[in-house]
Amino acid sequence: MSIKHNALNTLWEKGRNFLGSEVAILGGAMTWVSNANLVASISNAGGFGVLACGAMTPDILDAEIAKTKTLTSKPFGVNLITLHPMLDDLIDIVGKHKIGIVVLAGGLPTTQSITRLKDHGCKVVGFAPALIIAKKLQRSNVDALIIEGAEAGGHIGPVSTSVLAQEILPHIRDIPVFVAGGIGRGEAIVSYLHMGAAGCQLGTRFVCAHESPAHANFKKAFIRGNARDAVASVQLDPRFPVIPVRALHNDASKRFMECQAEIVGRFERGEVELKDGQLEIEHFWAGALRRAVIDGDVENGSIMAGQSVGMVTKEQSTQEIIDELVDQAIAYLDGQK
Repeated sequence: MSIKHNALNTLWEKGRNFLGSEVAILGGAMTWVSNANLVASISNAGGFGVLACGAMTPDILDAEIAKTKTLTSKPFGVNLITLHPMLDDLIDIVGKHKIGIVVLAGGLPTTQSITRLKDHGCKVVGFAPALIIAKKLQRSNVDALIIEGAEAGGHIGPVSTSVLAQEILPHIRDIPVFVAGGIGRGEAIVSYLHMGAAGCQLGTRFVCAHESPAHANFKKAFIRGNARDAVASVQLDPRFPVIPVRALHNDASKRFMECQAEIVGRFERGEVELKDGQLEIEHFWAGALRRAVIDGDVENGSIMAGQSVGMVTKEQSTQEIIDELVDQAIAYLDGQK
């Protein structure tokens, strides 16, 4: 990788300066995948690793941050879920470790959470699924934004990355905006930088890194998968809302549809209350991601993957992945001359 490229460095200078990294590429925070080992390897390779807190308790997060620090001296961030019942305690943990950048995900963060993080000296990054929310977050004093389109893996919104970029990037210029969702090559990174992005976030691309803790079966599913295999879960009945999750289609995906149909039928026959039925549907995927990522059960677990999964064709080191992305970006820029 040669990052001594004037045009590329100019394009993502704002992002590099904000992150404190050699390249403005963030690792998407993926539960059970973005652990200390992968996060440190992304930062060591010149990117910016982001630790996925997910449902961790404060003591587990404390230990995971400490472990990451033993593996890298480079900057890295932490992703916290706004709906976590112990969010304030988690914020105090990242403050204790003097984490420079915290990404708040899973819902609109409160002013109180943002202020608490800033009191600890953290820069705060929020997710903006629409321009109106991007402006609201900016007024709430976040330091940067991530806009993530429906092509991404895991829990997704309804709007594509390209549309969100067109909607938001021209109007948010005062703070860095990072683009995510469906990005798997350096040319795509350059296109969003040209539109005004400060950098890009990639998750799916790093799942098959050598340093990723994902089970060999999980990685094989990614390498075999293509864009059409990464589908969003379907809601059968609006009375039983489902937050869409994009994952590789498997037996569990089919059973989820059957589960919804069975619960809707029971509700219509008066055998289950609405709230109880909704709770059953929500609990269907409990533990399913861990089952696939850690245990390797790719038939009964959830294989969360973005539509860029077709660009994951082999296991590589994190360094090779970032080098490849940067080389593609540079070759694309040189070809435009």
